[in-house]
Amino acid sequence: MFRGFSAIVYKETIHILRDPKTLLLMLVIPGIQLTIFGYAIQMDVKHIPTVFYNLDGREASRELIDSFVNTGYFDIVDQAYSDDELTGLIVRGRAKVGIKIPPDYSDLTALGRHADVQVLIDGSDSTVAMQALNVSNAIALRKSFAVIQQRLPGQTQPVEFRPRVLFNPDMKTANFMVPGLIGIVLQVVTMFLTAFAVVREKENGTLEQLMVTPVSRLGLMVGKLAPYACIGAFEVCMVVLLMRFMFQVPIAGSITLLAGFSLLFLFTSLGLGLMISTIATNQVQAMQIAFLVMLPSVLLSGFMFPQESMPLPIYVIGQVLPVTYFIRVLRGIILRDAGFMELWPQGIGLIIIGGFLLTVSAGRFRKTLG
Repeated sequence: MFRGFSAIVYKETIHILRDPKTLLLMLVIPGIQLTIFGYAIQMDVKHIPTVFYNLDGREASRELIDSFVNTGYFDIVDQAYSDDELTGLIVRGRAKVGIKIPPDYSDLTALGRHADVQVLIDGSDSTVAMQALNVSNAIALRKSFAVIQQRLPGQTQPVEFRPRVLFNPDMKTANFMVPGLIGIVLQVVTMFLTAFAVVREKENGTLEQLMVTPVSRLGLMVGKLAPYACIGAFEVCMVVLLMRFMFQVPIAGSITLLAGFSLLFLFTSLGLGLMISTIATNQVQAMQIAFLVMLPSVLLSGFMFPQESMPLPIYVIGQVLPVTYFIRVLRGIILRDAGFMELWPQGIGLIIIGGFLLTVSAGRFRKTLG
């Protein structure tokens, strides 16, 4: 029944050992992914970027800001000097939370009278919004108890926060998840389409035909990208329509701006897939490398877990993923009505990554069978 078993085992072992790249992917990648994702996936959201607009400026108001920072959940990243600036910093994605302290805050709390502190929360990220809302209410309650116990025994709650969730006031999960999911789906599809472009030529033997053509390396790379770019553009239209009419997610910003950034992202994502195809020697390797990119794109891009809560090395990895910038663009345009002036840094990031990927792909490609 098991005649030839040992010979087959020996043959397959030799075959695996003669393909060190595949062996490396099989043995090393699981350990790397477990280490990275184990540190990156944090359900307890901390270090939420926060700005404040302090109209009081006295010691009591500064103590209130310190009480936010001391929780470890809020990091002060900027200070606003007007209501428009406070809201604008949130629209641009610079901050997720804005705190507005009224000019009479110190007087009211000293007299035991009611003082309202406005807390603006970016609802485009429902995970962060819920955490910020809960912690803010806890701070207000603790601050009130401190005032009551130390100064005004027997009085009612003197400090009350008035949270206001911007952009997604109902904190619907679909409004948060679906725009980000568009970026993930587009990257996965376009990357896998192009990841097999050159590998297929190698395996089918058609690369020999390209050797005798006068096509330049860059011309061949861009030529391979063009058909997939058209497919990607069609997919962008399809998923945006599904988002709008199936999931009822309203688009607050400019469709034209969204289309422009989408084309820029497609160029970058296709370049990523093409670079994978120049590294892999067969389709199995191309699939493994593509999955190596796909999982960090889902978990480290801010799609599911806030990047602010990740350790610095993991955070840096997230910043080299194209989908990180596109998800910021999608949520900015669709949910926050962000314009070009608020989103141009994300466009610069996509241009830099896309240019680098295409340059590396063209440099690695050789019109040979090796």
